[in-house]
Amino acid sequence: MATMATTAITGARVFDGEKHLGVRTVVLDGPKIRQVGGDVPDGAEVVDGRGATLLPGLIDAHVHSAPGSRALALRFGVTTELEMQGLNTRENRALAAEDDTVADIRSAGFAITPPGGHPSELMPEGFRPAGDLPPVMPLMPFSTTPEEAAAFVPQLLARGSDYIKFMIDDGSVEGHPGLPMLDQATLNAGVAEAKKHGALTVAHTLTLDATRMAAEAGVDGVVHVFMDRPHTAEIVDLVAGAGMFVVPCVCLDASMMGITGSDLADDPRVARRLDVKWAETLRASYDRYPQGKLEDVLETVRALDAAGVDILAGTDASMAETFFGGLAHGASLHRELRYLVAAGLTPARALRAATATTARRFGLGDRGRVAEGLRADLLLVDGDPTADIDDSLNTRAIWRRGTRFEES
Repeated sequence: MATMATTAITGARVFDGEKHLGVRTVVLDGPKIRQVGGDVPDGAEVVDGRGATLLPGLIDAHVHSAPGSRALALRFGVTTELEMQGLNTRENRALAAEDDTVADIRSAGFAITPPGGHPSELMPEGFRPAGDLPPVMPLMPFSTTPEEAAAFVPQLLARGSDYIKFMIDDGSVEGHPGLPMLDQATLNAGVAEAKKHGALTVAHTLTLDATRMAAEAGVDGVVHVFMDRPHTAEIVDLVAGAGMFVVPCVCLDASMMGITGSDLADDPRVARRLDVKWAETLRASYDRYPQGKLEDVLETVRALDAAGVDILAGTDASMAETFFGGLAHGASLHRELRYLVAAGLTPARALRAATATTARRFGLGDRGRVAEGLRADLLLVDGDPTADIDDSLNTRAIWRRGTRFEES
């Protein structure tokens, strides 16, 4: 890693997270963006950005961390990950926040779900994830009543959860129908309590009915798009009318349908950044819902976007294990951008979904845009991904808090 007091990136087209600014000089001063436009300051280290586009560092709005996963994410220009179930609550991430060799992270902690509910069915018998135990073990908010769900919310927030997640899943998509599932009253009570504390709420919803439950409860956003049936005008209107955001995780839905990430793993821009274990994982798939239709999912995303719903880019990347296959941290976010474009978003709108829109919806006011005073989390890529989204993988340089990432 190479740290520079003042760096000027010159000659690059700048996409600020919302729109193209044209060719501008962007000056980094330590961990912050000092200026956008203007002249190169005396004594600045100059990075020639001609032929390239400068973007905000990307944000993956749905991950689950694993050993080495945040370092892998940063190698692909993902400077922030939003963990939707995991260990990286405030107490456990203090050191990582200052570590410019890995992506920054925010976390829900563990989601409110009944005992034996999702995601317990995903783990093979006897499986134990690798890695050391964290200094502070997570709170396991198993809830079966409205009173239990409401009581766990302030405990989760006190333990460092950045937002509150609810699992709404009967197991039907995962091949385990009949899983214990939160009922509407329990969900409503948990969401209402979170609102009392001013906390953002998200929900895991793989079915249309679960999505309806989330909307009726007042959840701020769902972190999957349903995959069990085509969309209806009623559900699109319900989500849009509720002001919810949606993190489609199309690449997860594709994996659930048995579609592997082999073609992504074969891309030399990806292959050189993956170790053997992650390459094997990317080449596999969940393959739990082969009857699903990817075109239905894309049509749903298209309809939600057309209705004005905020679409956020996320992957559901997890561990380097083939039973979580088809996904890899960092790499799969670029695949998700391609899926969003296939669903009808322009490349610029897809890039917003991985930068400014996610930062806005998750209250990350210090990142997600190229603007003066914000974190110098930046990605410089050859070409113009606002015209051809495939260019997002043409990495020329990455900065996290003004520190340039150097491939080892």
